[in-house]
Amino acid sequence: MVDFPQIGRMAPNFLTVGVYKNQLGKIRLSDYYGKKYVILIFYPANFTCVSPTELITLSDKISEFRKLSTQVLGISIDSPFSHLHYLLLKRSQGGLNKLNYPLVSDLNQSITRKYKLLTNDGLAFPGLFIIDKEGIIQYYTVNNLLCGRSINELLRILKSIQYIKENPGQACPADWKYGDKILYSHPLKSKVYFKTLYSNKKN
Repeated sequence: MVDFPQIGRMAPNFLTVGVYKNQLGKIRLSDYYGKKYVILIFYPANFTCVSPTELITLSDKISEFRKLSTQVLGISIDSPFSHLHYLLLKRSQGGLNKLNYPLVSDLNQSITRKYKLLTNDGLAFPGLFIIDKEGIIQYYTVNNLLCGRSINELLRILKSIQYIKENPGQACPADWKYGDKILYSHPLKSKVYFKTLYSNKKN
């Protein structure tokens, strides 16, 4: 039986080499425990067609993630030297020049295997994990290799996760954005939300 990472369980820890600001250094997931949320964004490989659109958009919005005390880590099965080349290459040439978060090397595919994202071709499925400050998986998705992910939706999900953790007993309805009305997880209390929402509608 395959033991997939699950919501509410500890995220598989790892120690590897990452590249940030053109410098190589060790990155250990558990170093962020007690300090920051972590977003792991797996992508198939360097120089694949969809990946730079996601990674660059995420980089351009990094200030919004930092305000939410969140560290972003990009992960692929490439070597640190391939990452470095990718980061030095201009965006107009398909590179990631001036990326605002580290790229993590998973050359031996051990991290990708732990997170059950290894394809039959030895690449990584585009998986994304939100891990809280206690190291617990709070959210994950896995995309088609050719379907780009929404960074705006990622921000919305991250804000909702942080909100419900900070406000026990409350819940975020569909398409919730920070500042919108909330509902309660208790079934009787939640009726107030539905009464307000549907009182002027026929159904």
